[in-house]
Amino acid sequence: MVKAQLSDTYCPQMDLCSEDSRQCHGNGFFPSLISWGNRHGDGKRKALSLNVLLLGERQSGRSSVGNALIGGQEFQTGVCYSEVSMTTDYRSLTRTFLRYFRRQGTESDLTLTVTDTPPLMPRPQSMCELCPEGVHVLVVVVRVDLPYDNPHLEQSAQGLFGPEWHHHAILVLTHTDHLEEAGLQPSVYLTQATESLRVLSRRVGGGVFFMDNTCDWPAIRGRPLRDKLLRLSAANHHSALRVRTEA
Repeated sequence: MVKAQLSDTYCPQMDLCSEDSRQCHGNGFFPSLISWGNRHGDGKRKALSLNVLLLGERQSGRSSVGNALIGGQEFQTGVCYSEVSMTTDYRSLTRTFLRYFRRQGTESDLTLTVTDTPPLMPRPQSMCELCPEGVHVLVVVVRVDLPYDNPHLEQSAQGLFGPEWHHHAILVLTHTDHLEEAGLQPSVYLTQATESLRVLSRRVGGGVFFMDNTCDWPAIRGRPLRDKLLRLSAANHHSALRVRTEA
């Protein structure tokens, strides 16, 4: 597994959910904590840490979604070779967005640990080592230009996290530039999608996010996605899904 780190950068503050950033590079498993605490011990700023897990088939756009969330180009994207996804191992990136939002009148940082997985679902024990504090948001990634009928993905998520997994999930539909080319509005697309995708879109607690993969700079498409992710986590009181270990 690979984990990574970048330098701090500053983004303009929002009223409720605002942003800023940092990230990390290195190898091995590492803990992802959810915590409210003073960043500098001066009582002026707090920090919230959330773990995000990307799930999806090969070439679904998981790496692009990961790049959007961290506001960088660290997750490797591109075509697969010999029909094998370019993601063959876990890859986790952590980035801190300074002064991201205000809570009870106090500025708070948001630290996201985003983990990309191989197309095959990870083993429970591996996920326990990777995210010992659990996962706060599951991001299910699906391409709009390919038919979706993958109950195995949802069954695997339930096997890892139990029947409550969908309360912590967001559905991200990628390559939505194809919808514009076809003259379809997102709402119309969902009415014409497969029954499996329509059911999934209704089940996930975080709703649906449409992402245009032609956007050159991930921060542009990442900002609204991060805000949506934060709102979902807040609705779940920032609780984490615990991985069910093998018997």
